[in-house]
Amino acid sequence: MRYWFIFVIFQKLKITTIAKQILVIEDEPNVAAFISQGLQESGYTVFVAYNGLNGLELLKEKEIDLVVLDVILPGMDGREVAKTIRQLGYGTLPIIMLTALGATENIVKGLDAGADDYLVKPFKFKELLARIRARTRQKGDNGINCVQLTIEDLELDMDSKIVKRAGKEINLTSTEFRLLEYLLKNKNKVLNRIDILESVWDINFNMGTNVVDVYVNYLRNKIDKKHETKLIHTVIGMGYVLKSEER
Repeated sequence: MRYWFIFVIFQKLKITTIAKQILVIEDEPNVAAFISQGLQESGYTVFVAYNGLNGLELLKEKEIDLVVLDVILPGMDGREVAKTIRQLGYGTLPIIMLTALGATENIVKGLDAGADDYLVKPFKFKELLARIRARTRQKGDNGINCVQLTIEDLELDMDSKIVKRAGKEINLTSTEFRLLEYLLKNKNKVLNRIDILESVWDINFNMGTNVVDVYVNYLRNKIDKKHETKLIHTVIGMGYVLKSEER
């Protein structure tokens, strides 16, 4: 009897320790209820807000591990909410954006606003769950042993999230930072678009999208444009590589 009691207490403590807290900001009650129920049954603690302002209030009150955010919301839309979350200092908080707008330009706008991932409606719950697991796992344990990644005069600090070139700090969005991080970890290696999509965004995009090319160009403008030595190179028909020009 005593051992059974200890086991029950241990299980309760274990659940309390591993439970992640998810904030769902979704104005459609049926969709919000569907997501909330599924997440709770999967072991998550869920808070639901039906508009952006209430969502931001909950974010300030609770210890949130991830936000599931609809794009189309009353008053303050999802992109504005994502921007505000970043402005409030939640720079590494994972945001998964839900959208009925699957065109590349809409995806890029959402990512630019601060989202880390996107899912086009209608979607399968198991896909959302897989992405949540991936994002919360990355937050807790990114498997990185190297604190600073460098090539030539380009430096990326994993702890401070600061990027510098020639000693000058460069401001990157969270998506640009992850892309540069991946390129640096694989410097001198040619990476195809599928590798980049699956590793940086952790999802399977429609292969017709040019979101990788768009973000590589964003990085080039910030990393290479003002410098004589170019680090980001296109390998025609194959992908991209981060390397010194002389290699």
